[in-house]
Amino acid sequence: MLATVAAIRRYPVKGLSGQDLPAVDLVTGQPIPFDRRFGLLHGPAALSPDVEGWRPNEDFFTLDRNEKLALLDSEFDEATQSLIIRRGGKQVSRGRLDQPMGRMLVEQFFAAYLAGAAPGLPKLAEARNPAQGGGFSFTDREEAAVSILNLASVRDLEERVAKQPVDPRRFRANLMIDGLEPWVERQWIGALLTVGDVTLRICDHKDCRPSSEVNPATGARDLNTLPILERGYDHTQCGVYARVVHGGRIAVGDPVALAEDLPA
Repeated sequence: MLATVAAIRRYPVKGLSGQDLPAVDLVTGQPIPFDRRFGLLHGPAALSPDVEGWRPNEDFFTLDRNEKLALLDSEFDEATQSLIIRRGGKQVSRGRLDQPMGRMLVEQFFAAYLAGAAPGLPKLAEARNPAQGGGFSFTDREEAAVSILNLASVRDLEERVAKQPVDPRRFRANLMIDGLEPWVERQWIGALLTVGDVTLRICDHKDCRPSSEVNPATGARDLNTLPILERGYDHTQCGVYARVVHGGRIAVGDPVALAEDLPA
C-alpha cells in the first residue's frame, strides 16, 4: 500500500468551512486540535450554551439544514482564538471566541444571517470536558476521533455512480488519503494505521449526512449523496473514524500504512 496524506483539515466551528493545515500534532486519545471546538446552538439548546459534554448534531446550525452556511469562508487563528468570517471575499464578522464581546459579535452576525432558520437566537458553545483531559469536540460521534477519507473512493463514486464531479470537501473529513484502492478502507475496522509519526486505530465507518448534498463551492444542494451511495454500494458511508493510540506529528505528504504492511 503506497499511500500518502493528501490534505489535513480541521473545522474549528461545526458547520462552517474547513481550514487546511500543512501539519498537525496529535495527542493520544484526542481529536485534531480545535477541530469542531465550537458550534452554533439553536432552539432550546441555545438556552444552555455552557453545559459541558457532547451534544447531538441536531442541537447545532449545520449544513444538514442550513446550506447557506457554505457561502461563508471562515478563518480561525489558534494563537488569538479569533474567528474571521468572509462572504464573497469581504469580511462580514470578526471576534475573539475566548472573550464575551468577541463571541457576542459573532453571534449577532449569525442571528441576522440565519434569521428565521430556527427558533431563538444562535449561541456559541465550546466543547469542554475536563474529565476527559480536553479530548473532546462536537463531532457526529461522542468519542474523540479523527475522520479519514479515501480519495480513490470519492473518485469511484464520481465516475461509476454519481456521473458528475464530487468535491471531497463534501464529506468534511480531517485526513484525505491518496494512493489507495477504492473502498479498501471498509476492510480496516479494528486495524492499526500509521500516518507519519502517529498510530491510529480504525474504529468505525463514517456515515454520510445530508450536509454532503451541499456543494462547498456554491452552497447549492445539488447531489443526492445518500440515495446515490445506497444505489451504487448498498450502504451510505464514506470514510472511517480512527482513535489516536500513539500521538505525534503528521504532515501533508507523509506515508500511510497498515500495521501489517510495516517492515518487521
